[in-house]
Amino acid sequence: MTRQDLVTVTGASGFIALHTIRQLLAAGYAVRGTLRSMDKADGIARALAARGDVSHLSFARADLTADDGWDAALEGADYLIHMASPVPAEAPKDENDLITPARDGALRALRAACDAGVKRIVMTSSIAAISGGHDKSQQLDEGCWSDVTKDIGAYQKSKTLAEKAAWDYIAALPVESRPEFAVINPGFVLGPVIGGQASASLEIVRRLMAREVPGVPNIGFSLVDVRDVAAAHVTALIHDAAPGSRFICVAESMSFREIARHLADYLAPQGYKIPTRPVPDWLVHFLALFSPTFKLVATRLGPATAFDTRAARTRLDWQPRSMVQSLFDTADSLGAQNITRPGRTPS
Repeated sequence: MTRQDLVTVTGASGFIALHTIRQLLAAGYAVRGTLRSMDKADGIARALAARGDVSHLSFARADLTADDGWDAALEGADYLIHMASPVPAEAPKDENDLITPARDGALRALRAACDAGVKRIVMTSSIAAISGGHDKSQQLDEGCWSDVTKDIGAYQKSKTLAEKAAWDYIAALPVESRPEFAVINPGFVLGPVIGGQASASLEIVRRLMAREVPGVPNIGFSLVDVRDVAAAHVTALIHDAAPGSRFICVAESMSFREIARHLADYLAPQGYKIPTRPVPDWLVHFLALFSPTFKLVATRLGPATAFDTRAARTRLDWQPRSMVQSLFDTADSLGAQNITRPGRTPS
């Protein structure tokens, strides 16, 4: 790898993308990040400049829903990390609002990368493309796919269909012009925020800190820190074991109630009063009759799905950090950047 190696990272303003760009720049790569609006470029550059050298960072405009800009975004690139994908805080009214840009946007990025002759593509998917519709008593691995024939929710369906479309597209290419391809399937991502760019996944922490929830339902989460997800992408970019594989990145499981108790103990000296009262399953099911949010919660009741993460840990030598510390780092970051404060809604 030379300093001139250029990596295009789609969705550069995203939570995982910002950490990945930071690690790529620190490793000596040049990075071109894609944005739907170039209005965000200066703010992203300033946020990353506070954490390292950004002299080899540039931006290009490209939208998942349009063809314009993708050829320019990939021109001269050696690698593509495709991260851009819609991530909702709540379930959409029309599932195609998520499915169409996720699937079609992935194909736009991959086509442009292949036309540009990139060496390798690493795509960000999710455990949502693995776990949907499966019995939680099973341990799932990279050979599993979410069952889109079941009512698994728009987000899980969008991630599944987008990733499958990408694999199918790569497989259909002539061998001589086919780039190497790998996929990272992270769990529920927590960790510190860069430049105020929070993620929908941080809502479980933010809402507890802002006391926007009356209590905590019986939901389990398969967690991972954003810095470890970013590291998996950077490793997969050049590791010999990566091509042709999916890698589940989950550090550990934790229930929502455990998360609330950890935060309550940690944040009490700072004046936060974290809700810890359990919300019984029967009440969640009742509220689901009237609330789209609780309807989504009701589908997730119970322990977290178990995942086999040996592929990432052994083949990529991936060693994730403690999620208790990640949880504390998340809370510290949200508080420091005024995304939430004791007794206040986010600024």
